[in-house]
Amino acid sequence: MLKVDNITAVRIADAQSVRPAAEAFRRIVEELGDFRIAACHNIAMKEPMVDATGAILASDVFGWTSHQNDRWWQNSRIALDSPLPAACRYTSEPFWCNAHGIHSHQRTAFLEKIDLTKFEARALTKAAIVAPVHLPFGQVGAVSFSPGDPECDDMSEAYAAFGDELGIYARTFIASYVPVMCRAQRVPAASHLSKREVECLRWAAIGKTDFEISTIIERSRATVRFHIHNASLKLDAVNRSQTVFKAAQLGYIGLNS
Repeated sequence: MLKVDNITAVRIADAQSVRPAAEAFRRIVEELGDFRIAACHNIAMKEPMVDATGAILASDVFGWTSHQNDRWWQNSRIALDSPLPAACRYTSEPFWCNAHGIHSHQRTAFLEKIDLTKFEARALTKAAIVAPVHLPFGQVGAVSFSPGDPECDDMSEAYAAFGDELGIYARTFIASYVPVMCRAQRVPAASHLSKREVECLRWAAIGKTDFEISTIIERSRATVRFHIHNASLKLDAVNRSQTVFKAAQLGYIGLNS
């Protein structure tokens, strides 16, 4: 049963509390079942999660050994080749997966299209429960819970019993780690785009030229350029592409719309 005290225990307040929170996370998860935790605060980066002294949490707290196959955070192909982070890019809900499919409470067409060939070699496990953690500025973290038994390839019962609970602990742990231990994003905190600036950027994001945008919104090209330039100044962007990117990071525009 989900306990408020457990959520509080895995929440990180400052650098000194990273290790105690990680240790609490491991203890809580071990009480639920025989799981191995693999936590990543940003699937796009190689840097592992560390405590205040720089010790790597994966090996020092979560029990991954010095054996080469266990040092998953040193594998540069994981982020691009493994189906686990691939699935995390397309859903924000916990799921479990094996070589036969990616399973979640809600059917998602994107997940059904992910390549699962040579699953074990690419995911470094036969099965796992995975909790994606979508953060501000487009950052995606993830925590996977693989079975202690390396031969286990079915986590359907564990997912049904603990999937949502593990997801809450994972999100609390990762979301509180990032502002404490990671460098701040280079996006002005007080930036506020106008309705017209957002409208121009929304069309620019799908490839429309200034001329095409001017026709759509019934304004001159100079006006379109003016709004996009103003947006770039507010977002501290160096060009049109970065302006669109930062606007998407802040949720002003949706790149999938």
